[in-house]
Amino acid sequence: MTNTGILYLVATPIGNLEDITYRAVRTLQEVDMVAAEDTRHALKLFSRYQVRKRIISYREENRKRQGDYILSQLLEGKNVALISDAGMPGISDPGEDLVRRAVENGIRAVPVPGPTALISALVVSGFSTSAFIFHGFIPKEQAKRRKFLQSLIQEKKTIVLYESPHRIKAVIQEIMDTLGDRRVCICRELTKKFEEILRGTASEILKAVDSSPARGEYVIVIEGLSAGAKENEREKANSSVIEEMFQLMDGGMKRSDAASSVAKSRGISRKEIYTKSLNTNKFKKREPK
Repeated sequence: MTNTGILYLVATPIGNLEDITYRAVRTLQEVDMVAAEDTRHALKLFSRYQVRKRIISYREENRKRQGDYILSQLLEGKNVALISDAGMPGISDPGEDLVRRAVENGIRAVPVPGPTALISALVVSGFSTSAFIFHGFIPKEQAKRRKFLQSLIQEKKTIVLYESPHRIKAVIQEIMDTLGDRRVCICRELTKKFEEILRGTASEILKAVDSSPARGEYVIVIEGLSAGAKENEREKANSSVIEEMFQLMDGGMKRSDAASSVAKSRGISRKEIYTKSLNTNKFKKREPK
């Protein structure tokens, strides 16, 4: 049986084209074929480093069809380099699927490490790097996003997320509403000319993004819940939920309906917040007649 080829996972610059390793350039020059998320973007990098190699498209929209073709080439003994638009392929992109399929077919996958936005943002955040969790892009739908953030209320590890410029304000607001006024660091245009790194509480960051145009994808780093702040943060999150119910009930909504409305918008348990409202003094005499 013919030996299979090697799938190289080659990290490319996340902004500054000088952030590429000698090994990465050599690998791109030596493989039989390069699979790129955006061939036009790849050509700019190839032009800079005089890489003359066949490039094919491999992105979310064609990952099944092109993935089949790439696997067939690897099984025939061809070496293929996989690159994303920026950073390490396989992180929050369709490369994850290709690597899984390669491994399932007994094909060797070799990482060629380099820059990655999540680690770059983590180390400049000023938060703990000894333990962290990465979630990539969080849900786009508000209800699912709120439910996701609710799951992080008691998370003690540093949290790293990706977000688009279109939703950055809404997400920071929801972080503040759900997790409390945590310390946050947001990074955009990392390694580029207009690199921007902002640190502060969620409310301070919200003011900053509200006063400047949002452009480029963001990395959001959230400080984990410290032992001393655990009860305080839980109380802030509960208070935000209760306050929303309070406003609805003051507007004439029944307690049960208000609980259902808040539960749906935040993606949390209706029964839980209904019970909390019964145990909150300011609600005891607020039931509409």
